Amino acid sequence: MYPGNDVRQNRLAWGLLLFLSLIWGSSFILIKKGLIAFDAGQVGSLRIIAAAVFLLPFAIQRMKRAKRKHFVVLLTLGFTGSLIPAFLFAMAQTRIDSAIAGALNAITPFWVIMLGALFFYQKINLRIAIGLFVGFAGTTLLVIAGKEGLGNVNLYGLFVIAATVCYGLNLNLIKFKLSELDAITITSVSLVMTGPIAILYLLASTDFMSIIGTGDQVMTSFGAVVLLGVLGTAVALVLFNKLVLIKSPVFASSVTYLIPIVAVAWGIIDGEKIVTGQLMGMGLILAGVFIANRIR
Repeated sequence: MYPGNDVRQNRLAWGLLLFLSLIWGSSFILIKKGLIAFDAGQVGSLRIIAAAVFLLPFAIQRMKRAKRKHFVVLLTLGFTGSLIPAFLFAMAQTRIDSAIAGALNAITPFWVIMLGALFFYQKINLRIAIGLFVGFAGTTLLVIAGKEGLGNVNLYGLFVIAATVCYGLNLNLIKFKLSELDAITITSVSLVMTGPIAILYLLASTDFMSIIGTGDQVMTSFGAVVLLGVLGTAVALVLFNKLVLIKSPVFASSVTYLIPIVAVAWGIIDGEKIVTGQLMGMGLILAGVFIANRIR
């Protein structure tokens, strides 16, 4: 292989990694802006609808690649990987800052490991156990370290933790139940299957139709959520899959370390205050993720 090809691939890989970090790290500030005009249910459902509409052509093209046995798993993935987390993150950010939500999201690899061990016969060695303990300590500190000091527990952080559990289950199901399908097929079909549920909820259970178009702020929030769905859900998953193909899963997983940095930066720009205890919690979470995912 011509050496220049390796150089170009490395540049592309780093470019994708940084771009993904910006996209996913910016998701939390976009949720925050969406919540200005819409409630959590509307933000969650709009996000899924935007992603499903964007991916619909891919799903139609690739639907035939999935066998009958795959569709129950794909529907489950639509819920655990997209629909439920979209609502959970929106609900969490009605009471916690976007920076904190972004930092708590970094515990996703822990649930991949834990659920893999509990249900998919994956082994946990001493290094992974230490990483899990450190990460758990950081998560606990981040939840209890409020702006008024330690002990001011914000239970809304548990919504983010629940979303990361969903992500952990989602990744294990893809790895062990859908190895026959390519990533774009999995992503597009599973999202499109949950799209009608999101549409039904938005139109039948909320006052969305009476709100939309009533002012500039509403349209700004609408644009933020649509951008969140298209970029933060649909495009980001396609780019992530591309990154795994041209580099490696280990390299791609390093995006986990960069997302909280971007989320915290956006939070500070938007006027959010980060206290010392929260910074310590973030540091412990990132240290735990690094320890648990270090090869040797």
